[in-house]
Amino acid sequence: MGIDFFKQTSYQISKLITRNYSTSFSLSVSLLDKAERDAIYGIYGFVRLADEIVDSFDVSFDRKYLLGKLREDLQYALRYGISTNPVILSFADTVIQYKIAHSHINAFFRSMEYDLEKTNYSTRKELTDYIYGSAEVVGLMCLKVFCNGDEILYDQLFEYAKSLGSAFQKVNFLRDINSDTNELGRIYFPELTHSDLNEEVKSNIIHSIEEDFAHAKIGIDLLPGNAKKAVLLAYRYYLSLLEKLRRTPANQILHRRIRISDTKKMLILLSVILSNKLKIA
Repeated sequence: MGIDFFKQTSYQISKLITRNYSTSFSLSVSLLDKAERDAIYGIYGFVRLADEIVDSFDVSFDRKYLLGKLREDLQYALRYGISTNPVILSFADTVIQYKIAHSHINAFFRSMEYDLEKTNYSTRKELTDYIYGSAEVVGLMCLKVFCNGDEILYDQLFEYAKSLGSAFQKVNFLRDINSDTNELGRIYFPELTHSDLNEEVKSNIIHSIEEDFAHAKIGIDLLPGNAKKAVLLAYRYYLSLLEKLRRTPANQILHRRIRISDTKKMLILLSVILSNKLKIA
């Protein structure tokens, strides 16, 4: 059947990973054109695999070796255009096709390595450096796909994409405080190294997230084609999640993971689709 069939199958596996791990992200990706969808699946499948190694794999496994092996196998795939690992192949194929900067990949692995060794982020700079590698560069990888060779547009949207990645990551940190602290032993927000989560601390964290979202929205409005619609859906989903976190008392966030119902997700999806149709009309 040939390498093309294997590549297509590899992208399908990354698509399955995306759908199984994130229904909300899958809804957003479904609004993209097919070529963009496959590329974003390739990116998500790979970063999810790395994230699973550092977050979910049992400590009895040699996670440092596994992460290092993943990086080594990716380097081979980027050099020779092939891998027997479908997740690596779909990501490497995307990186090559869309000329994604290897510096972004290096920054991503650096943050993943932090998760194996570092438990507290006591300064704003430490948190900023971590978020850049764990989330912002992933947004920049996706932006490369959306701009599809338009380097002028990519440079124009660069900082906005970083802000969106930062906002998404901070929202995840806030809603995952319980599992991050009690299961993984990590404290990401510097405010929490000297204080428990209270209403004042929560308010300050939410304010910083709102600033990121406000900046990111400028760039979302400039995205081309269906990318604008897809990213807007993810943006509105996370805004809804942030609003729910705002309404939830701090002591409850410490003990349960805040979620958005599937019904609410579908309503947000319909809202984005309808607003886009009205603008076209």
